[in-house]
This record gives sequence, C-alpha cells and structure tokens, in this order.
Amino acid sequence: MMVERCWKNIDKLMEDYHDKEWGTPLHDDKKLYEFLILDGFQAGLSWKTILNKREAFRDALDGFDYIINAKYDDKKIEELMNNPNIIRNHLKINAVIKNAKSFMKIQDEFGSFDKYLWAFVDNKPIQNKWKSWEEVPGKTPLSEKISKDLKKRGFSFVGPTIIYAYLQAVGVVLDHLIYCYRYKELVNK
Repeated sequence: MMVERCWKNIDKLMEDYHDKEWGTPLHDDKKLYEFLILDGFQAGLSWKTILNKREAFRDALDGFDYIINAKYDDKKIEELMNNPNIIRNHLKINAVIKNAKSFMKIQDEFGSFDKYLWAFVDNKPIQNKWKSWEEVPGKTPLSEKISKDLKKRGFSFVGPTIIYAYLQAVGVVLDHLIYCYRYKELVNK
C-alpha cells in the first residue's frame, strides 16, 4: 500500500525519520535534549546530513547524556574536533557543553525540560493546517519567544529558525502537510 507523505523523493533514513519521529509529540527529557543538540548542529546544513551522522554523534557525545556532556573538558573538545564522523565546528561543540549545563538548570527550576518547553503551548501541540511547503514559515513568534528565553538562560545555537525546526521535530508544532498520512494519524490521536 502506498502512503502519501508530505516529504517527497526521500531515502529510507529520511522516510523512517518522517514516519516515526518528526512531528510526534515528545516528552522525554533525554530525547528532547538530543534533538536540541542535533538541531544546533544542523545550522547551515541539511537535516539529511545530520541524520546520516546521528549515530556517530550518539557515540561521540556519550549517548547525548547531558550530565556527561556538561562535564566535557578541553581534552574531550579536542577529541571531538578530531572526530571525522561528526560536524567538527568548535562553536557548536562548545554549545553542547553550555547547553547541557543550561538544560539541567531548567530541569532544576521546572522539574523537567519537558514541563518548561510544553508550558509555552499549554501542553497541547499546535496543529497547523498547511497545504504546501510554501505556507510553512521558517520561524514564528513562538519560536522567537522560546529562542529569546533560551538565550537568556545561557543556551547557544538556539536562534528562532533553529527553534522552529526543533518545535516541528519534537511535535510541539504539527507541520506535516494536511494530506500527509502522519498528519491524519497525529491529529486523530
């Protein structure tokens, strides 16, 4: 049976990501952190590039364990900068450490990052009704608000466009196009 997806001409990796993860409401702090880090590394690159390197990132970044990431030192930074399997950008690697520390501060303040993030939408995903990709914005007032708050809390690589992509990925914003089978599944949950 052929399913209709809003992403066209994609490979198996992108198809699996579209079908199983993208736009699905996520409430697990460890996964929310992983996506925040991956979206930061995506800045200026394609998501396909990031997905192709996801497992290498998982290995290099200790399973996206923010407690460990927060303790990275110069030796670990050098190790990451010499790892040809990941994006070797010094600013982005330093952001992993900075963001891990800030992530845990939010957990301390709100009980979880999940509670912090989902409070921006009263714990209910925003269900857009886009008919084409031309309608989907690159950023929104919500992503600008969250970006500003995260920056105030010490995060890096969390501009409004990165945060909008993040909100889409973790299901805070449902941006599957209305004809997509995933849109129908998620709206009817």
